[in-house]
Amino acid sequence: MSEQVLAADGRPLKSSLNRALRRQKMRALMLIAPLLLFIMLTFVIPIGQMLFRSVENQIVGNTIPKTVAALAAWDADQNEAPDETVFQALFYDMFVAAEAKEHTKLGSRLNYEQAGISSLFRKSGRSLSDIGELYQDAFEDLNPAWGDGAFWFDLMNDNGGAIASGLMIQQRDRLKRLTSADISLDVDFALRGDIAQALPLTAQQYASWALYTANVDNDVIAEETPWEAVYAALADDLRDPEAGARLAAYDGPGADSLLAALAIVPDIAAPSYKDAFAEIDSGWLEPRVWQTIQTYSPPFTPGYFLNSIDLEQTPNGIEWRPENQQIYLTLFWRTLVMSLTITGSCILLGYPVAWMLANLPARTANLLMILVLLPFWTSLLVRTSAWKVLLQDQGVINSLLVWIGLVADDNRLSLINNATGTIIAMTHILLPFMILPLYSVLKTIPPSYLRAAKSLGATNWTAFWRVYFPQSIPGIGAGSILCFILSIGYYITPEIVGGTRGVFISNRIAYHISTSLNWGLAAALGAILLAAVLLLYWAYDRIVGIDNVKLGG
Repeated sequence: MSEQVLAADGRPLKSSLNRALRRQKMRALMLIAPLLLFIMLTFVIPIGQMLFRSVENQIVGNTIPKTVAALAAWDADQNEAPDETVFQALFYDMFVAAEAKEHTKLGSRLNYEQAGISSLFRKSGRSLSDIGELYQDAFEDLNPAWGDGAFWFDLMNDNGGAIASGLMIQQRDRLKRLTSADISLDVDFALRGDIAQALPLTAQQYASWALYTANVDNDVIAEETPWEAVYAALADDLRDPEAGARLAAYDGPGADSLLAALAIVPDIAAPSYKDAFAEIDSGWLEPRVWQTIQTYSPPFTPGYFLNSIDLEQTPNGIEWRPENQQIYLTLFWRTLVMSLTITGSCILLGYPVAWMLANLPARTANLLMILVLLPFWTSLLVRTSAWKVLLQDQGVINSLLVWIGLVADDNRLSLINNATGTIIAMTHILLPFMILPLYSVLKTIPPSYLRAAKSLGATNWTAFWRVYFPQSIPGIGAGSILCFILSIGYYITPEIVGGTRGVFISNRIAYHISTSLNWGLAAALGAILLAAVLLLYWAYDRIVGIDNVKLGG
């Protein structure tokens, strides 16, 4: 039986070694922890948020939840608007959303899928109170107490009876999702259980109003008159065929007033919710509007990614967008082709310069290197604006070509607001990123290799192509990756000199982020661009090998 080897401290040697290794790993982890945290905060988390935003679509369900539930039973294939139940749900959903000023955000979201819906929501949000005012006036004419906030508070508030806490929690959660605000149940109000059974719809609307009034408006519930939607809900409850039986069993505060209101409700001349919305805007009767709402009601959607490749999600499935709206595939293809063209131009122009820097005397090479680095000392915006001046029809380049007779004055070259201008300007901007890695690699190639090849009978071209060029490929690879990755994501230079025919997909991403505010589509476009770059990087690694890329040495 072998003896156990012990360390100097008397512990088993194996345990001591494992302990030492754990300490080394912990020290190494602590050393890289700041960098790891920086990468997580500035790269991983933003990328994750972008990917999530490209599929997130919770705004529809959070803004009009009752409508989404009611619309689930509607057949999108029928060529008519939904029934009264859906419009009733839309009224109550929209009323709360309009009070919170969230309905316009939903309109903007759906407007990305169908033009005109945004104005439909804005217009309706301003007119919803008119529907409820008909009932409010009728109830107040019957009994002025219906216009008193204290009367409503006594009617709905619990005074030792059964508390409808479940309904209050439900309305709190609904307001939280709608407003993203901190909605508290501690508002000196507790909904009565018996009134919630007698008037279920009224209880919901009043609870929602009370929580919003106390948490968002910071007002006292008992001193404020409820929303017009509460009066409409009361009328709907009293119209229910079972309302009489429920009220007969209710003997709490305001029982007599409710029985009196029950008698006059059938005589109130008010349009149906469907007719009321149609009167606000006839667009609500268009089946296409409801098809769009139904299609984009799930909390997650592939719609942004479909739009990014000129497709759209319809009730009939995935279809191509109208031909005059198909722009993104063209932009992706243009971005790829022009980025490769710019990278190729940088190789053609940068290789001779890098070769000169690597083979000239150190003093001369250092002077030329300063000239290569000089553009970095000038603002990118200034350099791009200078190219705009140089490339225009009456600019320096065209004027010089006309002066030396290469171009007729009436046939000047079109070098601006097109792909040509973008390629010229971006080649100039990215050229140093090709020269520097190329120079660092070419500097390490011994000149004796070329002399040896020539001494063996090779011509200058053969010596260069068979001996010198293969050793410079790692520098070309490094410069190509830098130039291609930078060019595919550029948007300032194409925006200034590219016009409509020289812009990249990144320009469209910037537009959706800063102008149209369609962040979901911008995130989807960015995700596709990221996937394309990673795919090309993988292909480059398979063909050339990323291990062959060098920055010198």
